Amino acid sequence: MKTTGGSDDQKRRAAERAADLVSAGETVGLGTGSTAAFAIRALGRAVEAGDLDGVRGVATSFASRQLARESGVPLLDLDEVEALDIAIDGADQVDSAGHLIKGGGAAHAREKVVDAAADRFVVVADPSKVAETLDRAVPLEVLPAARTLVSAGVEDLGGDPVLRTAERKDGPVVTDNGNLVLDCDFGELSDPESLAADLSATPGVVEHGLFVGLADEVHVGTADGVDVRTY
Repeated sequence: MKTTGGSDDQKRRAAERAADLVSAGETVGLGTGSTAAFAIRALGRAVEAGDLDGVRGVATSFASRQLARESGVPLLDLDEVEALDIAIDGADQVDSAGHLIKGGGAAHAREKVVDAAADRFVVVADPSKVAETLDRAVPLEVLPAARTLVSAGVEDLGGDPVLRTAERKDGPVVTDNGNLVLDCDFGELSDPESLAADLSATPGVVEHGLFVGLADEVHVGTADGVDVRTY
Protein backbone atom coordinates (compact mmCIF):
# COMPACT_ATOMS: atom_id res chain seq x y z
CA MET A 1 0.00 0.00 0.00
CA LYS A 2 1.06 3.56 -0.61
CA THR A 3 3.01 5.35 2.09
CA THR A 4 1.58 8.63 3.29
CA GLY A 5 3.55 11.43 4.91
CA GLY A 6 6.02 14.10 3.93
CA SER A 7 5.14 17.44 2.41
CA ASP A 8 4.82 18.24 -1.27
CA ASP A 9 7.62 20.79 -0.89
CA GLN A 10 9.98 18.13 0.45
CA LYS A 11 9.08 15.74 -2.37
CA ARG A 12 9.45 18.49 -4.98
CA ARG A 13 12.91 19.53 -3.72
CA ALA A 14 14.21 15.96 -3.89
CA ALA A 15 12.69 15.29 -7.30
CA GLU A 16 13.83 18.53 -8.92
CA ARG A 17 17.38 18.03 -7.63
CA ALA A 18 17.41 14.59 -9.23
CA ALA A 19 15.96 15.92 -12.48
CA ASP A 20 18.84 18.39 -12.63
CA LEU A 21 21.20 15.41 -13.02
CA VAL A 22 19.77 14.55 -16.44
CA SER A 23 21.73 15.73 -19.49
CA ALA A 24 20.65 16.29 -23.08
CA GLY A 25 20.43 13.13 -25.16
CA GLU A 26 20.06 10.76 -22.23
CA THR A 27 17.55 7.97 -21.77
CA VAL A 28 15.76 8.33 -18.42
CA GLY A 29 13.74 5.84 -16.40
CA LEU A 30 10.58 7.53 -15.14
CA GLY A 31 9.42 6.22 -11.79
CA THR A 32 5.92 5.92 -10.40
CA GLY A 33 4.39 7.72 -7.43
CA SER A 34 3.85 11.21 -6.05
CA THR A 35 7.55 12.09 -5.61
CA ALA A 36 8.66 10.72 -8.98
CA ALA A 37 5.82 12.72 -10.55
CA PHE A 38 7.55 15.96 -9.55
CA ALA A 39 10.67 14.78 -11.40
CA ILE A 40 8.68 13.97 -14.55
CA ARG A 41 7.11 17.43 -14.52
CA ALA A 42 10.54 19.05 -14.01
CA LEU A 43 11.93 17.11 -16.97
CA GLY A 44 8.97 18.21 -19.06
CA ARG A 45 9.65 21.86 -18.27
CA ALA A 46 13.32 21.44 -19.20
CA VAL A 47 12.40 19.75 -22.48
CA GLU A 48 9.97 22.56 -23.29
CA ALA A 49 12.68 25.14 -22.53
CA GLY A 50 15.07 23.40 -24.93
CA ASP A 51 17.51 22.42 -22.20
CA LEU A 52 17.20 18.64 -22.70
CA ASP A 53 17.23 18.06 -26.43
CA GLY A 54 17.19 14.39 -27.36
CA VAL A 55 16.09 13.17 -23.95
CA ARG A 56 13.80 10.14 -23.99
CA GLY A 57 11.91 8.67 -21.06
CA VAL A 58 11.04 5.05 -20.30
CA ALA A 59 7.91 4.84 -18.17
CA THR A 60 7.46 2.30 -15.38
CA SER A 61 3.65 2.34 -15.33
CA PHE A 62 0.54 3.52 -17.12
CA ALA A 63 0.43 6.48 -14.71
CA SER A 64 4.00 7.62 -15.36
CA ARG A 65 3.54 7.20 -19.10
CA GLN A 66 0.42 9.37 -19.07
CA LEU A 67 2.10 12.06 -16.97
CA ALA A 68 5.16 12.08 -19.24
CA ARG A 69 2.96 12.59 -22.28
CA GLU A 70 1.08 15.41 -20.56
CA SER A 71 4.39 17.00 -19.51
CA GLY A 72 5.95 16.78 -22.96
CA VAL A 73 8.64 14.17 -22.23
CA PRO A 74 9.27 12.03 -25.36
CA LEU A 75 8.94 8.31 -24.64
CA LEU A 76 10.47 5.02 -25.66
CA ASP A 77 9.04 1.59 -24.88
CA LEU A 78 11.06 -0.53 -22.49
CA ASP A 79 11.76 -3.13 -25.18
CA GLU A 80 13.29 -0.43 -27.41
CA VAL A 81 16.27 0.13 -25.10
CA GLU A 82 19.14 -2.04 -23.92
CA ALA A 83 20.24 0.29 -21.12
CA LEU A 84 19.36 3.62 -19.56
CA ASP A 85 21.61 6.46 -18.49
CA ILE A 86 19.67 7.28 -15.33
CA ALA A 87 16.47 6.30 -13.55
CA ILE A 88 14.62 8.50 -11.07
CA ASP A 89 12.13 6.74 -8.82
CA GLY A 90 10.57 7.01 -5.39
CA ALA A 91 10.46 4.55 -2.50
CA ASP A 92 8.05 3.52 0.22
CA GLN A 93 10.95 3.06 2.62
CA VAL A 94 14.75 3.31 2.47
CA ASP A 95 17.14 2.04 5.14
CA SER A 96 20.58 3.19 6.24
CA ALA A 97 22.27 0.92 3.67
CA GLY A 98 20.22 2.24 0.76
CA HIS A 99 18.00 -0.84 0.47
CA LEU A 100 14.42 -0.05 -0.50
CA ILE A 101 10.87 -1.29 -0.19
CA LYS A 102 8.80 -0.32 -3.22
CA GLY A 103 5.47 -1.36 -4.65
CA GLY A 104 2.99 0.91 -2.92
CA GLY A 105 1.70 1.81 -6.37
CA ALA A 106 1.78 -1.84 -7.53
CA ALA A 107 4.33 -0.95 -10.24
CA HIS A 108 7.44 -2.51 -8.68
CA ALA A 109 7.94 -5.25 -11.30
CA ARG A 110 8.43 -2.78 -14.14
CA GLU A 111 10.17 -0.33 -11.85
CA LYS A 112 12.78 -2.92 -10.93
CA VAL A 113 13.50 -3.77 -14.57
CA VAL A 114 13.96 -0.09 -15.44
CA ASP A 115 15.86 0.89 -12.30
CA ALA A 116 18.24 -2.07 -12.54
CA ALA A 117 18.96 -1.30 -16.21
CA ALA A 118 20.05 2.26 -15.45
CA ASP A 119 23.70 3.21 -15.15
CA ARG A 120 22.65 5.51 -12.31
CA PHE A 121 19.59 4.86 -10.13
CA VAL A 122 18.56 7.91 -8.11
CA VAL A 123 15.90 7.54 -5.42
CA VAL A 124 13.80 10.55 -4.44
CA ALA A 125 12.03 10.64 -1.10
CA ASP A 126 10.81 12.74 1.79
CA PRO A 127 11.98 12.21 5.39
CA SER A 128 8.98 10.04 6.30
CA LYS A 129 10.35 7.29 4.03
CA VAL A 130 13.73 7.05 5.80
CA ALA A 131 14.32 4.39 8.47
CA GLU A 132 17.31 2.74 10.07
CA THR A 133 15.91 -0.71 9.26
CA LEU A 134 13.22 -1.73 6.80
CA ASP A 135 10.00 -2.77 8.52
CA ARG A 136 7.14 -2.09 6.12
CA ALA A 137 5.12 -4.83 4.47
CA VAL A 138 6.83 -6.12 1.32
CA PRO A 139 4.60 -6.12 -1.78
CA LEU A 140 4.67 -9.20 -4.00
CA GLU A 141 3.26 -9.21 -7.51
CA VAL A 142 1.94 -12.73 -7.98
CA LEU A 143 0.26 -14.77 -10.68
CA PRO A 144 -3.48 -14.87 -9.87
CA ALA A 145 -3.65 -18.66 -10.03
CA ALA A 146 -0.67 -18.95 -7.65
CA ARG A 147 -1.97 -16.64 -4.91
CA THR A 148 -2.81 -19.42 -2.44
CA LEU A 149 0.49 -21.26 -2.98
CA VAL A 150 2.53 -18.07 -2.73
CA SER A 151 0.70 -17.11 0.48
CA ALA A 152 1.64 -20.45 2.00
CA GLY A 153 5.24 -19.94 0.96
CA VAL A 154 5.31 -16.49 2.53
CA GLU A 155 3.95 -17.90 5.78
CA ASP A 156 6.71 -20.54 5.75
CA LEU A 157 9.20 -17.65 5.54
CA GLY A 158 7.62 -16.03 8.61
CA GLY A 159 5.48 -13.49 6.79
CA ASP A 160 1.82 -12.51 7.00
CA PRO A 161 0.43 -12.11 3.44
CA VAL A 162 -2.65 -9.97 2.78
CA LEU A 163 -4.27 -9.62 -0.63
CA ARG A 164 -4.33 -5.93 -1.59
CA THR A 165 -7.86 -4.74 -2.29
CA ALA A 166 -8.78 -1.85 -4.56
CA GLU A 167 -10.03 1.40 -3.07
CA ARG A 168 -12.39 2.54 -5.81
CA LYS A 169 -13.57 -0.77 -7.23
CA ASP A 170 -14.76 -4.06 -5.82
CA GLY A 171 -12.18 -6.81 -5.60
CA PRO A 172 -8.39 -6.85 -5.58
CA VAL A 173 -5.82 -4.50 -7.06
CA VAL A 174 -4.74 -5.70 -10.50
CA THR A 175 -1.31 -4.59 -11.73
CA ASP A 176 -0.52 -3.20 -15.18
CA ASN A 177 0.73 -6.73 -15.94
CA GLY A 178 -2.61 -8.32 -15.00
CA ASN A 179 -1.42 -9.83 -11.71
CA LEU A 180 -2.39 -9.56 -8.03
CA VAL A 181 -0.49 -8.01 -5.11
CA LEU A 182 0.16 -9.54 -1.70
CA ASP A 183 1.37 -7.19 1.03
CA CYS A 184 3.57 -9.33 3.26
CA ASP A 185 4.48 -8.25 6.78
CA PHE A 186 7.75 -9.78 7.97
CA GLY A 187 8.32 -7.32 10.80
CA GLU A 188 11.76 -5.74 11.03
CA LEU A 189 14.02 -6.95 8.20
CA SER A 190 17.40 -7.69 9.71
CA ASP A 191 18.60 -9.44 6.53
CA PRO A 192 16.79 -8.02 3.48
CA GLU A 193 19.26 -9.66 1.08
CA SER A 194 18.38 -13.14 2.29
CA LEU A 195 14.64 -12.46 2.25
CA ALA A 196 14.89 -11.05 -1.27
CA ALA A 197 16.58 -14.23 -2.45
CA ASP A 198 13.94 -16.42 -0.78
CA LEU A 199 11.08 -14.46 -2.31
CA SER A 200 12.67 -14.52 -5.76
CA ALA A 201 12.91 -18.31 -5.47
CA THR A 202 9.21 -18.71 -4.58
CA PRO A 203 7.26 -20.09 -7.57
CA GLY A 204 4.40 -17.82 -8.59
CA VAL A 205 6.10 -14.61 -7.48
CA VAL A 206 6.48 -12.33 -10.50
CA GLU A 207 8.49 -9.76 -8.53
CA HIS A 208 8.93 -8.60 -4.94
CA GLY A 209 9.27 -5.05 -3.66
CA LEU A 210 12.71 -5.38 -2.07
CA PHE A 211 15.27 -3.38 -4.03
CA VAL A 212 18.53 -4.57 -2.51
CA GLY A 213 21.80 -2.97 -3.56
CA LEU A 214 20.27 -1.16 -6.54
CA ALA A 215 20.24 2.49 -5.44
CA ASP A 216 23.27 4.62 -6.27
CA GLU A 217 21.96 7.77 -4.61
CA VAL A 218 19.05 8.74 -2.35
CA HIS A 219 17.88 12.36 -2.44
CA VAL A 220 15.80 13.24 0.61
CA GLY A 221 13.93 16.53 0.48
CA THR A 222 14.01 18.50 3.74
CA ALA A 223 12.44 21.70 5.00
CA ASP A 224 15.20 23.82 3.47
CA GLY A 225 17.10 21.69 0.96
CA VAL A 226 18.05 18.17 -0.10
CA ASP A 227 20.08 15.57 1.79
CA VAL A 228 22.01 13.47 -0.76
CA ARG A 229 23.23 10.01 0.26
CA THR A 230 25.43 7.87 -1.98
CA TYR A 231 26.01 4.10 -1.84
